[in-house]
Amino acid sequence: MHDLSYFRSNLDFISERLATRGFTLNLEDFRALDSQRRSALTEAEQLKAQRNSESMEIAKLKKAGADTAEQQAKVRAIGDRITELDQTASALDEKFRDILAGIPNLPHESVPVGKSEHDNVEVRRFSEPFKYDFEPKPHWELGPELGILDLERAAKITGARFAVYMGMGAKLERALINFMLDTHSREHGYTEVLPPFMVNSASLFGTGQLPKFADDLFKLEGTDYWMAPTAEVPVTNLYRDETLDADMLPVKLVAYTPCFRSEAGAYGRDVRGIIRQHQFQKVELVKFARPDQGFAELDLLTDDAEDILRRLGLPFRTVVLCTGDMGFSSAKTYDIEVWLPGQNGFKEISSCSCFDTFQARRAGIKCKSGKGKADNVHTLNGSGLAVGRTWVAIVENYQQKDGTVVIPEVLRPYLNAEVITKQGKLA
Repeated sequence: MHDLSYFRSNLDFISERLATRGFTLNLEDFRALDSQRRSALTEAEQLKAQRNSESMEIAKLKKAGADTAEQQAKVRAIGDRITELDQTASALDEKFRDILAGIPNLPHESVPVGKSEHDNVEVRRFSEPFKYDFEPKPHWELGPELGILDLERAAKITGARFAVYMGMGAKLERALINFMLDTHSREHGYTEVLPPFMVNSASLFGTGQLPKFADDLFKLEGTDYWMAPTAEVPVTNLYRDETLDADMLPVKLVAYTPCFRSEAGAYGRDVRGIIRQHQFQKVELVKFARPDQGFAELDLLTDDAEDILRRLGLPFRTVVLCTGDMGFSSAKTYDIEVWLPGQNGFKEISSCSCFDTFQARRAGIKCKSGKGKADNVHTLNGSGLAVGRTWVAIVENYQQKDGTVVIPEVLRPYLNAEVITKQGKLA
């Protein structure tokens, strides 16, 4: 959320920055609200001064033995009007905050201006796509043929956009989770966290999913509990309404959670396979940084996420998102896209963002050093990585002509195997 006083004082600048995101700010409405608020506050201050003056006069009259009933009635009327004006100003402030809750973050000055994903800018690339002497298959063919992925039974159990992993398919998913957690906690300096998989509305408001994106979430009927769409939500809210020691920042946390999304806005996209699911697993990186650290920490977090792909030997590229393709809460985002030969293209596998103070202001997360002033922290997060999409990348990239899949070396100790071969059929 934006700072209310800064927002009021910089409407034209904010409007221009939001326009680069394709968001139109109604300046006339804001100025009208602000004018009403200022008018109420000005009149209230004038009446408070008048009430003080009248009260002093009443004291003098009482001391002289005069009747002050009329003056006291006047002071009470002034008090009633002041209360009314204060309530008006408070209601207008609340209206401002409600409106601000639906306005996206301002893009950082280093973010390229653009309208869509076609205007994103590639910043680096690792390895070239593998070459094959056969036509590589997509994972939705390979998985069932190997007996490691069953989409039909998942649809029977639940519905579309769910998956059942079988045998080595299930073990590969678990191996990837452990490999990612081990790498980030042992070598990249993150503290592992296992948070609740359900969150409340306050947590979702803090990270920016509510109120704007309620349709993308699953809510438990009759409760204030929602299924977490990503570990970003519970882990960021660990410190909601707290003040951290600035000298201890950055705080670096890593968490595995299943994630649950309705994909309300993704109709017709990635309908085959397991690229876009209602339930999927993810390992998430979350950081809390001082305001002067945030964007430098974003580069480090992105490198940590990329390192998983480098260790797995998977070709990828990293792009910085343009203003028109950024998420609601983000000030700057890097997308890491892995190459999928079965689909002959790159697919996003991690989105790494710095939110500036946008989330921290919503969630009340501050930092303070000594006796200095408390400031809102910078929050950051990124997938380290999306486990299902990494599973897809391994199966598609390491497929062999005979239909088997070679296991990357770093995963072999977790799986006690070098190759995924065709599994025996279940009875």
